[in-house]
Amino acid sequence: MNREVKQTFRAHGKLLLSGEYLVLKGAEALAIPLRYGQSLTVTTCAAGDAPAITWKAYTPEAVWFEAVFALPGLELLSCSDQPKAIRLQMILLTLSQLRPGLFSGDRSHSVETRLDFDPDWGFGSSSTLISALAGWAAVDPYTLLNLSVGGSGYDIACADAQGPLYYRLSNMRPVVRKAAFAPPFAANMYFVYSGRKQRSDDSIRSFNQRHEDSDLTEAVAAVSRISRRMVTSTNLNDFCTLIREHDEIISELLSMPPVGDSFPDFPGQLKSLGAWGGDFLLALTDLPATETEAYFTGKGMPVVLQYDQTILKPTQT
Repeated sequence: MNREVKQTFRAHGKLLLSGEYLVLKGAEALAIPLRYGQSLTVTTCAAGDAPAITWKAYTPEAVWFEAVFALPGLELLSCSDQPKAIRLQMILLTLSQLRPGLFSGDRSHSVETRLDFDPDWGFGSSSTLISALAGWAAVDPYTLLNLSVGGSGYDIACADAQGPLYYRLSNMRPVVRKAAFAPPFAANMYFVYSGRKQRSDDSIRSFNQRHEDSDLTEAVAAVSRISRRMVTSTNLNDFCTLIREHDEIISELLSMPPVGDSFPDFPGQLKSLGAWGGDFLLALTDLPATETEAYFTGKGMPVVLQYDQTILKPTQT
């Protein structure tokens, strides 16, 4: 290769509205892709004397991670954050197994990634990266996920979706269906950042240690029904009732109080999104937007995103 080849790929972020924890046990979950996402640009050229992958990752504000890997073995030569570099190295090693010859050593690669969101938000910095890398290497993103960092895969489904979706695992294989989720009360829906980053893999590991799959049959069925009813709900009060029913199920399984118990004066309904104890909350309220933002800012949670300004809309790509 004597000329540079530049390729760019993009993946959408995600939020899980229902089915946290139980989606791994076969529950049908409701998930939405976001207008926030991540782009991956790979510039490939002749290797020269020192073939390598040079990696630079950007948040909206600045560079947040850099690393250099030698080729073809993907040895880590330098990095700004070793835990991140080791995790990335594992993904790249998996990618090389799925696509032999991708990192043969006769080419070097300069990689730039750009997040539209703060990586602490939990919108899918890993899943969007895996989806984009799979697109570049022309491999199955679910396989890349399963053989590297693991997870349910709903976030991979959101990465290239164009709207809300149902997601479940059947014999550990993803089943994805479009969900006609267009709540007429969208103006009453907000995503609020808790200010705490939660590691989903740690939460899932703890959950699995507490419960046998055979003990979760009823909960899986109940949450699946709630997910479907959420999509067909046309009334804010009914939707709030469904959220409470959902949280009562998860609360009992986790032996943790719902997040709403921490905000007894909030005039509406709150729900944890994803692993409980961190990342984003769904807030449902009749309060005007300015009052909603003021309420959470007063609680030390100034990041309040309106639903319609956060989700991916069909006209967006």
